[in-house]
Amino acid sequence: MSSDRNPASIAPDSPGSGHGHGTVEPFPDLPDRFDVSGVTSEGAAWLASTGTYPRSTLAFWEDRPAAPVVLSCGFAFDVVNAPAIFGRRMLDRLWDEGPGSGPVATYRGRMLLFAAPGTAQRLPALLEWEEWGSGGASERARTVPPLLCHGTGDAVTVPPPTPTVPAAPRTGSRTPAESRWLVAPDTRHPWLPTPAILLWAAIRAARSAARRRVPEPSPDPRISIFPPADQDAKVYDVSRRR
Repeated sequence: MSSDRNPASIAPDSPGSGHGHGTVEPFPDLPDRFDVSGVTSEGAAWLASTGTYPRSTLAFWEDRPAAPVVLSCGFAFDVVNAPAIFGRRMLDRLWDEGPGSGPVATYRGRMLLFAAPGTAQRLPALLEWEEWGSGGASERARTVPPLLCHGTGDAVTVPPPTPTVPAAPRTGSRTPAESRWLVAPDTRHPWLPTPAILLWAAIRAARSAARRRVPEPSPDPRISIFPPADQDAKVYDVSRRR
């Protein structure tokens, strides 16, 4: 993904700027190191714009590009925090059958789906209305795990712009990063799904999970000399986003 070398200024009233949380001034000496994981300089500027001091956030990433950071929700985005497996099913539905997704990250075994502001308040109400909410007593309500919705007044910890993959002990092989971007922000104004779109994705994911059946074990399992495929290695083509 390409990006400008420096984050451009973000006006206080522009979309994704945090409603007056300050402006992100150009950084003449800021290298575009965020391209390593797909988080471009413009994407980093958008993330930083949610804080009270966006310049300080960018300076922090300049000094420590592999460090996670806490961002405020409710201004530029809300976040739907889902269990990893169910969140991946939602993400697959969004890309395989829907309009795509906004930025998405994994952090400590949870899937963070960035959504339009207001989603944290609206999505749980829609799930309850459609009888898919976690508080319902119906059988289908139990197929949707509790989704933690972060909005105004909340904050989330996001992975660093630069991915870190620790080496496994003794063998020296690489282990999958626990926290990383699956769909990294690459623009100052990323598209974000609405509550209705995430409702659709959650219902589709729940229905697909209900249709799954555990396969019978093979009586004579074959032993492969090849390592198992990385289950997280799916690529989401952002050019297909509507």
